Amino acid sequence: MIDPELDLTLQRIIRAPRQRIWDAWTRPEQLAKWWTPSPTVTRVDRLEPRPGGALVTQMSDDGATFVPHMDAVFVVVDATERLVFTNAIDSSWRPAEPAPVPMTAEITFAEHTDGTEYSVVVRHGNPSDRDRHHELGFYDGWGSVTAALAELVESEARQ
Repeated sequence: MIDPELDLTLQRIIRAPRQRIWDAWTRPEQLAKWWTPSPTVTRVDRLEPRPGGALVTQMSDDGATFVPHMDAVFVVVDATERLVFTNAIDSSWRPAEPAPVPMTAEITFAEHTDGTEYSVVVRHGNPSDRDRHHELGFYDGWGSVTAALAELVESEARQ
């Protein structure tokens, strides 16, 4: 259930099979290609797509100096259907106070006549965290990486 006071959402039809999108989420070399908005470079330190597994990435604006980006754990992993992760717990299973806001993200992949219905729900613990995430550019950031993901998997689907 979506709570508009706490949640931010994004939906897109991606013209590629669910498996291809799933692979882009669960293979480090694929995730690195789209996980941060261009021209930022992503380094995937840990990607363990299983419940309790780590999602740890770093980012760089110059390709040389990397800073932490995401230190999270997967909560739910349903192959080709759903991924849920949170940064409120870090990859060592310690409570975290992540910047800019704690969140739990649910990504779902559903069959669609044109490919895959890709849905994102990012849940926040309170309205101020939701509002801060929105003000920091949730739709631009998540929108641009979703577009990069779509470009990657759609171009592979055409090959």
